[in-house]
Amino acid sequence: MYSASDLRKGLKIEIDGDPCVITDFQFSKPGKGQAIYRCKIRNLNTGNSFEKSYRSVDKVKKAALESRDFTFSYEAGDDYIFSDNETYEEVHLSAEQLGDQRFFIVEDMQVEILFHNNKALDITLPNFVEKAIAETEPGARGDTATNVTKPAKIDNGYEINVPIFINEGDIVRIDTRTGEYSDRVAKG
Repeated sequence: MYSASDLRKGLKIEIDGDPCVITDFQFSKPGKGQAIYRCKIRNLNTGNSFEKSYRSVDKVKKAALESRDFTFSYEAGDDYIFSDNETYEEVHLSAEQLGDQRFFIVEDMQVEILFHNNKALDITLPNFVEKAIAETEPGARGDTATNVTKPAKIDNGYEINVPIFINEGDIVRIDTRTGEYSDRVAKG
């Protein structure tokens, strides 16, 4: 059990039997009375978000979550198949469960999958992934203003904004947490 003073952004808790994560957190102490902890919470099963307030004396149940390491094996239709690094058991995650993270999965990628009651809930990818630029317009000559970007598509169709000096075939590093261009790794 957590006390209300343990609450913070990113903490995983259990509410009504469902695992949840705190996405935003505010602390307020009125002149008189108890401190109030206001939290924005996202249900990990349904994806729904809601707000809840706790007083300093409230207790919050710790979520019974398990995290295990997996390797991406293959894609079958809309399902992405991951293999447990120890037991070689397969776990299927749908494109809907993965969201935009599916665009950054590469062959043999090591990932961490979060489970609640043996049900896969969430996936954590490495912070950066390297992908080739499949399609982009050539940079305009003489356009040397700082931070000028242009749209580019990686091999699976995901679109990112890149600096004008990036060309088709270049290998770029993408931050998987934000989905944004980080830097160029190699010229194509």
